[in-house]
Amino acid sequence: MVLPCLNEAGALPWVLERIPPGWRALVVDNGSTDGSAEVARAYGATVVPEPRRGFGAACHAGLTAAAADVVCFCDCDASLDPSLLVPFVREVREGGADLVLGRRRPQGRGAWPAHARAGNLALARMLRRRTGLRLHDLGPLRAARREPLLALGLTDRRSGYPLQMVVRAADAGWRIAEYDVPYLPRTGASKVTGTWRGTWQAVRDMSRVLADGRAG
Repeated sequence: MVLPCLNEAGALPWVLERIPPGWRALVVDNGSTDGSAEVARAYGATVVPEPRRGFGAACHAGLTAAAADVVCFCDCDASLDPSLLVPFVREVREGGADLVLGRRRPQGRGAWPAHARAGNLALARMLRRRTGLRLHDLGPLRAARREPLLALGLTDRRSGYPLQMVVRAADAGWRIAEYDVPYLPRTGASKVTGTWRGTWQAVRDMSRVLADGRAG
């Protein structure tokens, strides 16, 4: 379980308490200054330092450090319950899909701001034109086998990383599944989608991924 983390000390206990039994939690500390790494260790997680800032940099550092055959990704802000990944992993292991994504369904006010939802919708439409995939969300909750993920040669180290993973997987002929998951109000302020500016910067990052013929 790869958990990219930047100043999520307040959310980490909730997240780490929901890691399925027997799973290894890799908290990738992306330069936190609030004691996130210490909290993660106190709850039994392995901390992977990644000083280069960027969501993609943190995710890829966790993917590289992982040892399991199947790797999962989940945000560290308590907006998504990592235990929801159990059926995702089962489907990958049983051969039903190569990549399983969570389609976020907001629960309660403030779970998914309008500007963030609009940006996600725009990207989903661009993705459909680029790949033909009829996906509704490019959210962070996902599972796939580690070695094939590494073989995709992902290069984006910013907000475009999740989209690049999907585009390259589609280009490689992967079977991609999408399942509804509850999306809760996050703990603390979002580093990306908390503002219009952050959201559209992410959209620009991802648009560059789509504009590249090979998504990279």
